[in-house]
Amino acid sequence: MPDVAHHHWSIDEREYARHEARRGRRHAFEHLDPHRTALVVVDVVPFFVRDSAYVRGIVPQVNLLAAAVRASGGTVAWVVPGYAPPSAKDRELFGDEVAEMYARSGTGGPDPSLSVVDGDLVVEKTGRSAWTPGSSELPRLLSERDVDTVVVAGTVTNVCVEHTARDASAAGLRVVLVADACAATRDQDHNATLHVVYRSYGDVRSTAEVLGLLGATDAG
Repeated sequence: MPDVAHHHWSIDEREYARHEARRGRRHAFEHLDPHRTALVVVDVVPFFVRDSAYVRGIVPQVNLLAAAVRASGGTVAWVVPGYAPPSAKDRELFGDEVAEMYARSGTGGPDPSLSVVDGDLVVEKTGRSAWTPGSSELPRLLSERDVDTVVVAGTVTNVCVEHTARDASAAGLRVVLVADACAATRDQDHNATLHVVYRSYGDVRSTAEVLGLLGATDAG
């Protein structure tokens, strides 16, 4: 079996203390309405699963979240890179070979290790964020389902995941980033995004906490 790795994630206590002083609680969102919640899984495709032990390490958490969101009546959306010819800027930034490789990284859809079922949304994006104007149909599809909260997981934490979380927040959605269901290449990159999102764009929770919120809401 291919090796797996898990990030040692953390948020500084001073950041928790800052928000506790402002709003009287550690976490922004203490309740989830499952029927208005969508799990948005970003770029967990063979290209990344094959090459990253950290991405392989988040697959069980992603599948647990998908099953729980689905069972509670929420929406599961698998977002994958759609092909768009690399721009001149991207070729200049990454070089021709890497720019083309990134552009084709979503070929084949979500990784086979993911528990994608009929009724889930599978959406292509042509930008780093699914909420970049013109990038994908996801904003419209979630709006049609009256979704007001997105639980974000996937890879790469500090690139497409962070961009998606920022843009979803800017669009007025409640954002919960799942710390142990996202993967980067290094702990410091991963934790930098957790800090940024928690500080300014949404909430950061563990898989266990999100499952608890869904269960608690269901029980209520």
